[in-house]
Formats: sequence, structure tokens, C-alpha cells
Amino acid sequence: MSVTSTPSPRKMLLIKFSGVKGAVAPSVTSRGWARRAEVLINTAISRPVRDEIFIGLKCFQTHTNTGKFPLHRYEQGRECEVSKPVFVPFCRSFIEKMQFPHLRRLSLPDIKGKKYSSMKNFWKIVFGSCLGVILAFFVVMGIGGLVLGRLAAKAEKGGSVGANTVLVMSFDKDVPELTNNLERPPFDLSEDKVLGLEDIIRSIRAAAEDDHIKGILLDLPLENKLSGRAKSLALRRELEAFKKSGKFVVAYAKYYSGAAYYLASVADKVYMSPMGGVDFRGAGAVLPFFKDLLDRVGIKMEVAYAGDYKSATEPYRFNKMSEKNREQLRELIDELYAVYLQDISRSRNIPVQALRGMADSLVFAQSSDYVRSGLIDEAIYRDELLSKLRNRLGLDEDKKIRTITPAAYFKAEGPFRKFNLKKDRIAVVYAEGSIITGEGDPGQIGDDKYVKTLRKLRTNDRVKAVVLRVNSPGGSALASEHILREIQLLREAGKPVIVSMGDYAASGGYYISCQADSIFAEPNTITGSIGVFAMFPVTAEMFNKHLGIHFDTVSTSRYSTSFNGLFPMSEGEKAILQESVDSIYEIFLNRVATGRNMTRDEVHAIAQGRVWTGAKALDLGLVDRLGNLDDAIAAAANMAGLEEYRISEYPGVKSPWEELIEKLQGSGSKELRAEVLKAQWGEMYPVYEQVEEILNAKGPQMRMPFLVLEQEG
Repeated sequence: MSVTSTPSPRKMLLIKFSGVKGAVAPSVTSRGWARRAEVLINTAISRPVRDEIFIGLKCFQTHTNTGKFPLHRYEQGRECEVSKPVFVPFCRSFIEKMQFPHLRRLSLPDIKGKKYSSMKNFWKIVFGSCLGVILAFFVVMGIGGLVLGRLAAKAEKGGSVGANTVLVMSFDKDVPELTNNLERPPFDLSEDKVLGLEDIIRSIRAAAEDDHIKGILLDLPLENKLSGRAKSLALRRELEAFKKSGKFVVAYAKYYSGAAYYLASVADKVYMSPMGGVDFRGAGAVLPFFKDLLDRVGIKMEVAYAGDYKSATEPYRFNKMSEKNREQLRELIDELYAVYLQDISRSRNIPVQALRGMADSLVFAQSSDYVRSGLIDEAIYRDELLSKLRNRLGLDEDKKIRTITPAAYFKAEGPFRKFNLKKDRIAVVYAEGSIITGEGDPGQIGDDKYVKTLRKLRTNDRVKAVVLRVNSPGGSALASEHILREIQLLREAGKPVIVSMGDYAASGGYYISCQADSIFAEPNTITGSIGVFAMFPVTAEMFNKHLGIHFDTVSTSRYSTSFNGLFPMSEGEKAILQESVDSIYEIFLNRVATGRNMTRDEVHAIAQGRVWTGAKALDLGLVDRLGNLDDAIAAAANMAGLEEYRISEYPGVKSPWEELIEKLQGSGSKELRAEVLKAQWGEMYPVYEQVEEILNAKGPQMRMPFLVLEQEG
């Protein structure tokens, strides 16, 4: 055998075996031999007429371990391509000799003496490899079968939940739409899940079918964290369905807030502490106004808005609400309160007018008054409550009641969703919180994150439809436009998009919803608010008069130093700001007109920043149907022509450890600061947070004109 090699820049290796009939000489081009980790060597040896030697040599650059590539054979001076690539194992010692830029001289015995020098050994290895693959296949299938079997058995038997268990629901934590999709306290590494609304609903449905779960206890705290009328309505609906299974629902609290009582009223029995009460004062709205405060510190808010009812800027320029805002708030509260009273009336069998009379007279002085009115069944202490539960469970007085929380039930039973391997999917995307530019934090709708998510769903062939669950008061107009664009592209790709509205889908929240194929809302969803505003703080007086700080400028053009807040705004700057807002408002109107099949003027007549309930929005044509998330998913399946499908939820939520790493990398101070402010501001922290968001916002905003803090009572 002889070896010839050409020098750099291209290293050509030509191996010829002399004295062997039909020898093969493959030609191999290799770039950067010293950089390569491996060289694939295929060797097969046969004898005359079978006496041909095939050598395949290829750099580990385009193939991995397949060991397959075409060879070339030299016959009587002609190069012929071998029809079938040869598959043979590695000769590691031969590879080692080829690892260096200088090629070692090889002879025929060097190859003949190796382990793979005969076809007999070659076939041994082939058959051995095949046998190994077959065995591995059966092992994997066996393990998979065991796992699936355990999952099925767990679903059938109720997992680790013991007999005679009571599911205890307290709502002492915020309830997001998507599990864990909310900001956690800094450095909270707890693996406990903060269940989202849909997972709580699934836990109730699973408990209804679980023979080990005998009933539900609504053990409601003094500080009820279940905020949002649509969430409460959805939970009431599920508890009513649970009662049809023949299992009990009991409610207990030391004191019921209006929102807590709304949920508790669905129970078979409503108990409270003998010294407790029910906040049943009716519904009202209290709005803070900051104009005098800003005047005192020397800050003037320059505002521009489109829409007579777009009142988001009123707290910064007035000391009381405008008549337009008062009009829309009164109508909104009346409609929401009507739903509140109707549901309680149906559950407690008390006429609506009687309930209104209780709220107007506020006749309650002691617990017996609440019992006499029918709002409460009995005023009892906790030990008496436990005795009543033992009676329902058939337990002796000295026996401990076995309880489980929805989060623990979730952990024990899994995600409460039927396990399936269907190829077709419906994606449910939870858009919850303020709409902002960038990635955003948990509980925020960052346009970068949601654009990536929607784009990924558009290009995923397995995703046949998308349901967008919106619970947002709005936010950045720019970010809203980016998200709406991806909604449009999803529809152009032939994938139906259905919107399901939660507590809010207002302003920017409605903007990202308006061009869906169909829109579902709850009767007490707050939506609409089709309007735009921009607000700019001018601090010139504060710096000049109160702090004694002055500024001067040098500029190249008229507006080089404009909109910096350090100088009073010129008339030109004010005109630019208003023109920008008016332009975006026109875009908003046209986006809605296109999506809802209306004219621009028809939209303008019901827009102007005015908020509506879901029931009223249905009458106005802003939504298509009243219904919950399940109804929206069913509509998506129908539009996509699906009978069997899987549900996938987005966006993904980071684990506590992933969040900790991010905080340690520089963003932790923000969360720590937020926790301190929450402690200082208490219940008014959402007001502070909203003011800060508005002041830090970039560009015009599509945001709901007020923040709802009050609870029906």
C-alpha cells in the first residue's frame, strides 16, 4: 500500500492497495484536521471475486455516527460510485493514526490484523448491535408502560388522597389566571404552587368525581384575596355543579367581606363566628385625586386624551370626577351590583328587593340579625363547625378530620386533566396584567414574550387553534399593536383565534382582542374603554421654585430638548402630543371596525373611552357570546374541525429557582423595593403602582380609566 498526500491548504489523502484485485481508493477532502474530534472510518474486506477492499474516509463535519456515505471504486483506472453505502464499525486504532496533520504510513497488514479485518467479525458486530437495539426498545417500552399504568391507576384510585377527605379552599393568596403567573416575594424558593383559576376549577371538578373527597369547606380569611367579579362568578358556577354530585359545600368565616360573601352564598350552609358579621353595605367606588398634592410640590401634568369618557388622567388634573366619568361609573356599578344581588338571591332564596333593603338600612347589629335576615344559617365557633363536619363525615368526636388544599390535591393528583397523546392541539395563551414593552415580569403582558409565544404557535403544525384568555386593563399602545399583529398573522395562517375575557379586557386589553374570530365574555367582565391618553409630568416649578435648581440648554433644532419635563411645555409640544393621541385613537377605531365588522363611526359612538360590562358589550356588538374559558375552547375546536385534541397552556412560568437566579443577577432590588412599598401602602399599594406605571410609561397609553379597589357589600 502506498500513501500520498498533498500539502495545505487542502489536504488530499489517496490510499491505494497494490496487489489486490479491484482495489478501492477513496478521495477525501479535509479542512483543519487538527481541529476535528473524530474521523469516520468504514472498513469492509472481502476476497476475489469478492476480493475487494472498501475504505470510506470522511471528516466528522457533516455526518455524526451514522457511518454511512458513498464510496468510490477504482476499476481498471476508472472511478465508479458504489451503489450502496457500506456500513461498518470504527477501527479506533486506525482513527488514532489519522488524528494528526502528518499522516502515518500504513501497510496492508496493519489493517488485516485488526479486529474488523474479516466479514465474520463484522457480521457479529452488526447482529450484536441489532440485538442491543431490540432489547433497548423493549426495555423503554416496558418502562413507559409502567409509567402510564401508574398514571392511569392513580387517576382511577384517587392517588394519595385518603378516604373521607374534605377539600378546604381559603383564598388567602392572590388567584392568577395561570398557575404561578404572579410575582413572588423575593427569594421565595417554595415549590408550593399558587394555583390559577383554571386549575382551581379543575380541582373542584376532580373532587366531584373522587370518591375520597366528601365535600368542600370554604374557610374564608379576614383578608380575602379572591379579587375579580368574573373569577368569583366562575367559581360559584363550579361550586353549584359540585353540589349536584351529592357532596356538601360549607362556608365559614370570622367576618365576610362583600366579595367573600358572594362566593360563600352558594354553599349549603353559611356559618360565621358569633362575634362576626357580613359587609353588606352595597356597591360603591372611591377614586383618589392628586391635583392639589402635585400643585404643592410644583409638578404639573400635561395631558392629552381622546374620548370624553377616557378619564384615566382626571386624578392628575381635577379634584373630583367629571360628570361623564360619574355617569359611566354609576351605570357600570349598577349593572355589576345587579348581577351580585341576583346570584345571592338565587342561592339564598331571598328576594332581590329584600337584599337591597338590607343594604340600604344596614340593620345588622349582632349575629342574630344576620341569621334572622337569612344571610347566615348559624353563628357558631370553630369547634362547633368541626363537630358539624364530623357528623357529615360520620366520624366520632375524637377523630381528626382529614383535609387537603387545592394545591396539595393538585400535587397528589396531577393536573386534573385527562392524559392523552393526541397530536392536534389547542393552545390557551393567558394574557394577564398590564401590557408593557419588553419581556415583562410574571403577571404582566410583555410584548416581546407574547410575540415570541404567538409566533411559535403560528409555525407549530400541531397547534390547530389558539384561545387567548385576556385579563388586562390595558397599557402600552405600542406593545398592544405588536401583539395584535401576531393575532392577525395567526388568522392568516389559517388558525382560528378565540378570545375569552376574564375580569377585565379593557382599552389595550380590548385592542388585542378585537380582531379574533370570536369573543367570549362573562356578564360581569369589564371591557370596552376604547380610547387613548398620554400624560407628561413637568417638574420645572419643583426644581426652580422649591429646590432652587435651574437648567439651560443648547440645541440644534426646535425640538431637540423638548419633552424632557424640565421646562414648561410649549404650545407646539402640546399640539404634537395631542396629534399623536388622536392618531392612535383613529387607529384603534379602525382596528375595532375591521375586527367587529362595523364602520368607524359606529365604533366611535360606543367608544370614546367608555367602559362596559360584558352583558352590555354583547348588546353593543363588542363581544359575540357570554361564556367562560371552556366555552371558548369548545368554539375553537369547532372552528378548527377537531373532535379530539390536547390543550397546551402558555406562556411557560419560571420556577422559583430560575427567578432567584435572575434576581441575583441584578433585578432583585426591584422586587425587594416592591415588598417594602406593599408593607407601607397596604391596600392602597395598587394605586401607587398604577401611578408609577403611568409616570414611567413610554408613549400613548390604552389603559382603563380607573382602578377598581372596592368590594360589593
